[in-house]
Amino acid sequence: MKIESTDQDIRTLLSSGYYRIPRFQRPYSWTKEEIQDFWDDIVRDNPGDYFIGSMVVFKDANQRYGVVDGQQRLTTIAIFLVVLRNTFKKKGFKDLAAGIHGLIERKNIENKPEFILSTETSYPFLQDHILKWGEPDVPVIPKQEEENLKDALSQLDDLVGTAVQSYESDLTLTNEKKQDNIKKKLIEIRDAILNLKVIFVKLDNEDDAYLIFETLNPRGKDLSLTDLVKNHITKHLKAKSASVDQTKIKWERILETIEGSSYDIDTDTFIHHFWLSRYDYIPAKSLFKKLKLRIGKDRAKDFLNDLISDAAVYRSIHDIQFGKWSKQERRIADSLYALQLFRVQQQTPCVLSLVRAYKEKKFKMKHLEDAIDAIEKFHFLFTAVTSQRSSGGISGMYASLGRRLFEATDINESLPVIKEVKTKLKERIPSIREVNALFPEIIYTDRLTKQRGLVKYMLTAFMKQTSTGVTADFDAMTIEHLVSQDRIGSECFTEAVVGQIGNLILVSSDMNEKLKNKSFKEKKQILKNAGYSLSPEIDSATDWTVDTIKKRTEKMAIEAYNKIWKI
Repeated sequence: MKIESTDQDIRTLLSSGYYRIPRFQRPYSWTKEEIQDFWDDIVRDNPGDYFIGSMVVFKDANQRYGVVDGQQRLTTIAIFLVVLRNTFKKKGFKDLAAGIHGLIERKNIENKPEFILSTETSYPFLQDHILKWGEPDVPVIPKQEEENLKDALSQLDDLVGTAVQSYESDLTLTNEKKQDNIKKKLIEIRDAILNLKVIFVKLDNEDDAYLIFETLNPRGKDLSLTDLVKNHITKHLKAKSASVDQTKIKWERILETIEGSSYDIDTDTFIHHFWLSRYDYIPAKSLFKKLKLRIGKDRAKDFLNDLISDAAVYRSIHDIQFGKWSKQERRIADSLYALQLFRVQQQTPCVLSLVRAYKEKKFKMKHLEDAIDAIEKFHFLFTAVTSQRSSGGISGMYASLGRRLFEATDINESLPVIKEVKTKLKERIPSIREVNALFPEIIYTDRLTKQRGLVKYMLTAFMKQTSTGVTADFDAMTIEHLVSQDRIGSECFTEAVVGQIGNLILVSSDMNEKLKNKSFKEKKQILKNAGYSLSPEIDSATDWTVDTIKKRTEKMAIEAYNKIWKI
C-alpha cells in the first residue's frame, strides 16, 4: 500500500482536484453544535492558519479523488463557500461571488462545468440543490441526509448574515462605507476558510481505501458496526450502473426500516441479533472480525438480501403496528408487546428466528403462539418480577435455538426446537419463594409511575381470568386504588402499601372519575351496581386494610406463578 502525505491549505486543495464522496461513507450528519463550533474556531476566534486535521483520499483518476476521511469537514466547507458566494452576489459583489464559485464548480479537461465536490450518498441533492448557482433542475424528496444538508446551509447562512448585519444597521455609516465594511468582512471570512490547513494523505486505489476506512476514527468517534458492515458489503458489490446503485438503495432500505421506527431499535443491534439468529454466538464487539472472514465476495449479495428481509421481521417484533399482525395473530402481537414492556433483549435472536420461520411457513400459527407465549411468561417472572440478570448462558441458549430454527427446513425439524424452547425456559423459572418476596415491590402511584405499564399489563391479565366471555377494551381502562392515595401517610398506609398490586383494579375512565377518593365500601358498592366482576377477597371484605392489601398481593403472586404465567 502506497501512501503519500503533504500539508495543504483548502484553497490549494480545491484548486487542484475534484473530490467524490464514495458510497461506503456515512451520510452527512453534522449537527448545529458542530457547525457552531466550526464557525467559532475559524471565524469568531480567527486564529490565522488553523489546522483542521487530516484528509485521506484515494486516486480515482488524474486529479480526481475519492474521500476516505474528512468528508464531513469538506462538505461543510463547500456549503460555507456556497453561502459566501450567494451573499457576495446578494450584496452586489458579483466578481467576488464568481471567484468563489470557481472553487465550487469549474470546467474540467473537456471544458465542461463540473462540481469540485460530488457525493454518491445524497446525489443529486448536494450538487443540484446546494452547490448549483441557480435554481435546481431535479426535484428531490429530502431524506435525513438531505435535511441535514439543508439545515447546515440555513445555519451557515444565518451566521454569515448576522456577521454583516451590524454594518447594515449602523446609522453612523454612509452607504458606501457600509458596503466597504461588508465586503471586507466577507473577504475576511472567505480567507479564513481558504487558509485552513490539512494534512492531505493520498492512497493509490479504492481497495486500499476500504481497508483504511475500517481503521479510521473520524471526529473522535469509533466507526459503528453498521459503518463497517456497509463498507465491507459495498467493497464486494461494486455498482454496475453509473445511474443506479442497487447496493446503496438496498442499504438505505435497511436503515429506513430499522431507524424509521419510533421504538428503541438501532441498526447495530439489529445486525448483531441477525448474526446470532443465523450464524454463531459471538459478542457484538468481535462480530465484524468474524463477519469479514465469513462473508466474502461470493456471499455478499445474499447476505445483503437476507439483511433486508430480516430488517422487516426485526421491526415487526418490536413495532407491533408495523408488523400488521392480523386479528387471528393477536395473541402473538400481545406477547411481543409484553416483551418490549419488560425491556428485555436476550430473547430477540430466538424470536427473530421464530417469526421468520413462521412467515416462511415452516410451522403453523399455533406453534408460534406457543413458543412466544412461553418466552413472555418466562420473562415476566424472571425479568419483570424478580429482576434477575440473564447470564451468558441464557443469551447463548436463545441464540443456539434461533440458529437451529433457521437451519430447520420444515415442521418436522422445527417443532422439536420449539418444544426445547419451553423445556429450557421451565428449567430456569424462578422459585415461588422469589416471586412471593418480590411481588409487593411492583408499585404504582401518581408519584411512582415507572412501573405503570407493567402494572396495567398485570391487572389486565388478572381481569381476563375473571371476565371470561366478557368483551372489554382493556387499553382504554385505567388503574384505580381501592384505598385512595389521599390515605398515604395515615393508619400505616405507606406509599409502598397503597401502590401494591393488591390494592389495584382496572376500571373505565368514567368509573375512575366516579370513584375518586371515596371510601372502600362506597367504591365497592358503585362497582357492584355497575356490574363489575370483583375478586372473592374484594367482594367479601367489609373494610380494606393494610393486612387485606398484603394478603391479596400474596394471593395474586401465587395465582400468577401457578396459573396465569405458568409455562
